[in-house]
Amino acid sequence: MPEPVTGHESELLTITEAADLLRTPVATLRYWGHRNIGPHSFRLGRRVLYRRDDLQRWIDAKAGQIRVR
Repeated sequence: MPEPVTGHESELLTITEAADLLRTPVATLRYWGHRNIGPHSFRLGRRVLYRRDDLQRWIDAKAGQIRVR
């Protein structure tokens, strides 16, 4: 289990953990990354990582774009 986050640190998530949080397949996250339309990610060595705060900001931005008819 990850250590609790304190201060200004943001928890880092693997692509699998990010996909679980977004309830989307890992392949979709990879595709979004390739097209630069998904949440911000970065490479650390061979791993693709996401900051939890970046994922939440991306979700909030997308939620603001939803139009109800």
